[in-house]
Amino acid sequence: MADEINRGTSVDSTESRWVFQDDDDDSDLENFDADLRFGRQAAVVDSDEEEDNAEQRLIRTGPRVDSFDVEALEVPGAHRSDYEDISVGKKIVLAIQTLGVVFGDVGTSPLYTFSVMFRKAPINGNEDILGALSLVLYTLILIPLLKYVLVVLWANDDGEGGTFALYSLICRHAKVSLLPNQLPSDARISSFRLKVPSPELERSLKIKERLENSLTLKKILLILVLTGTSMVIANGVVTPAMSVLSSVGGLKVGVDAIEKDEVVMISVTCLIILFSVQKYGTSKVGLAVGPALFLWFCSLASIGIYNLVKYDNSVLRAFNPIHIYYFFKRNSTKAWYSLGGCLLSATGSEAMFADLCHFSVRSVQLSFVFLVLPCLLLGYLGQAAYLMENHADAGQVFFSSVPSGAFWPVFFIANVAALIASRAMTTATFSCIKQSTALGCFPRLKIIHTSRKFMGQIYIPVINWFLLGLSLVLVCTISSIDEIGNAYGIAELGVMMMTTILVTLVMLLIWQLHIIIVLSFVVVFLGLELTFFSSVLWSVTDGSWIILVFAIIMFLIMYIWNYGSNLKYETEVKRKLSTDLMRELGCNLGTIRAPGIGLLYNELVKGIPAIFGHFLTTLPAIHSMIIFVSIKYVPVPMVPQSERFLFRRVCPKSYHIFRCIARYGYKDVRKENHQTFEQLLIESLEKFIRREAQERSLESDGDDDSDSEDEYPRSRVLIGPNGSVYSLGVPLLADYKDTSNPVLEASTSEVISSVFPDPSVCDAEQSLESELSFIHKAKECGVVYLLGHGDIRARKDSWFIKKLVINYFYAFLRKNCRRGITTLSVPHSNLMQVSMTYMV
Repeated sequence: MADEINRGTSVDSTESRWVFQDDDDDSDLENFDADLRFGRQAAVVDSDEEEDNAEQRLIRTGPRVDSFDVEALEVPGAHRSDYEDISVGKKIVLAIQTLGVVFGDVGTSPLYTFSVMFRKAPINGNEDILGALSLVLYTLILIPLLKYVLVVLWANDDGEGGTFALYSLICRHAKVSLLPNQLPSDARISSFRLKVPSPELERSLKIKERLENSLTLKKILLILVLTGTSMVIANGVVTPAMSVLSSVGGLKVGVDAIEKDEVVMISVTCLIILFSVQKYGTSKVGLAVGPALFLWFCSLASIGIYNLVKYDNSVLRAFNPIHIYYFFKRNSTKAWYSLGGCLLSATGSEAMFADLCHFSVRSVQLSFVFLVLPCLLLGYLGQAAYLMENHADAGQVFFSSVPSGAFWPVFFIANVAALIASRAMTTATFSCIKQSTALGCFPRLKIIHTSRKFMGQIYIPVINWFLLGLSLVLVCTISSIDEIGNAYGIAELGVMMMTTILVTLVMLLIWQLHIIIVLSFVVVFLGLELTFFSSVLWSVTDGSWIILVFAIIMFLIMYIWNYGSNLKYETEVKRKLSTDLMRELGCNLGTIRAPGIGLLYNELVKGIPAIFGHFLTTLPAIHSMIIFVSIKYVPVPMVPQSERFLFRRVCPKSYHIFRCIARYGYKDVRKENHQTFEQLLIESLEKFIRREAQERSLESDGDDDSDSEDEYPRSRVLIGPNGSVYSLGVPLLADYKDTSNPVLEASTSEVISSVFPDPSVCDAEQSLESELSFIHKAKECGVVYLLGHGDIRARKDSWFIKKLVINYFYAFLRKNCRRGITTLSVPHSNLMQVSMTYMV
């Protein structure tokens, strides 16, 4: 299946695309005919369905050449992965870190899996041991190996894994994001790559169309993503509690006099130490604990082989799945209860995917197949062999099966491995929260990047201490391994099921696999996970309901934040200032223009924000140059520096008003200080103005040689970074006479002619130098950051629930979250803030 998933090459914005077209759409047909005139390849495929008596067909549009592709020639470092082309030595280091970060959770499952299973289904004979072992073996093979390692890991978003990476991947291929701030230019970022269509293209496009046109389906998709993310965060709470408590519980085997309360206090101490070293980052801690976890896996394998040789190697018969049938036939309901314990053998599977941003796919796959899985299988086989002759030790089977001479070294290694397992899920939690924050589904928090080389390695202090506090509460209030194990199963299965559904959508929409393959995947794995989920839900009343309540709270926080952010953005879009009003005010905007540059921060990506009018009426003067700056995260991991800024000229040239959208991927690191940011922004603005003048000059030259009454519009000409001239074969924007949209759009690497042409076009060089000189003088006078804080309040006639959500919950989250501007170290003397409240 992996070969089918990866077949087909990636295409960028220069390659052709497939779209649906209605036969009765005259304008589209004209464009299609025009494409044929320009020599573009086209293919027509009949559609099986008719909608509103209009036949649809698939057409292939021609290659779209845009200046992003030209500008990308200047960026040799615009790579797609942090782990490509690395040396052998670094690969070895990565392999060691992979053990220490990714596999700790699944690697420590032998500490408690059989103990929990046999508490729910006590051993009545050796056949029960074989049945339970067979269940564990095939759970390991089906979920971690077949589902995650061979399938799900390929659904990464340019090296990013986790629930929100899947959502970002889907948003990239279909407009399903509920936040209406998408721009066509976002799809032209060089890392915004799509797949070549497969034979199932028509089905994929119908799914895409259905998703884009249905608000209900968009909300359902968002709810699934938020549910999975909340379960990941819940896993970050329960994993440390389960791993540490089970490993420290081994003292009951080595020290007879130890009490339960003492085990709890030692566990609390270990948890505090664990979360305290989290700030040192994945690289440092991963290198430190990687060798320790390697020793742990070697210990598992060695103890397993020792027990197989000493006790009973007939447990190898458990590879025959018929023993699962016998197990359920002998124990019926109790065997069904024990499924919750069996699932614990696969816990940590989601961490392999969520922690993918820290490492490469191949390193995770090879480490699991050739080291982790064989050691786990040997460990479980050895425990089963020991139990064949020692039924009474089922409660602490792992530590009881350790040879007496090796008990204390193994106990020490087991506790270190348990701490590592806790880190694996905590690291995955950090990654998911960062992704959800970037996509507008979680309040902004302080994020610390712990590695200068690998951008995905992060630390979130607030979440770290929050998870510590809740883990301590869980250990102190529910000290039973059975109850915590059941809570563990609920959290793990919740995110597993969401991942299965999202990967199924990826298979249909993006990979475009055969329907038989997709149905096989969803029926086998979703059916298996629902069976496990029914088992753990039956025991939810024993105390594990706490983790469900916590997951629901996290879900509500994310949903309320997303709902409030959408309302706020939609309100700002509705109340933005019109360009007609700006023209009426004149180039002085009805006030005094003082020398300097004003950077007005706002979340609006189109139009003039309403809060700018508030500045005009509140301040006695406004800066001679205004740049509306919007920080926007687009659903790609990283945006090349040359494509960072998208510029638009707002109003005529004499107004000196621009809009700048600074685009970041969710893996991009914003560590620049305000001087660096200002320098990059001004340099990009100068590039934009120079290229605007170059195109206007070329356009003017073309007017002298061409007849204005040509049947076809003039070809658009572009000046590349190396001075080459490119003909794009599309009309110039200057030919478009509609004045209802007096906006100029281009990025630092994109050229679009001005809707407001300079009357003195014959003196273009002087006009260009004059404007650049104006920018330099304004920069010398200083840059001031104008922060417009727009708050929302529910109207008095709103429903009570809406008032509660907006006026209290969302307001509380917004008041206590991190402001976007705090990522830049701007002195207070350069800040000016104005607040505005919208009634929604």
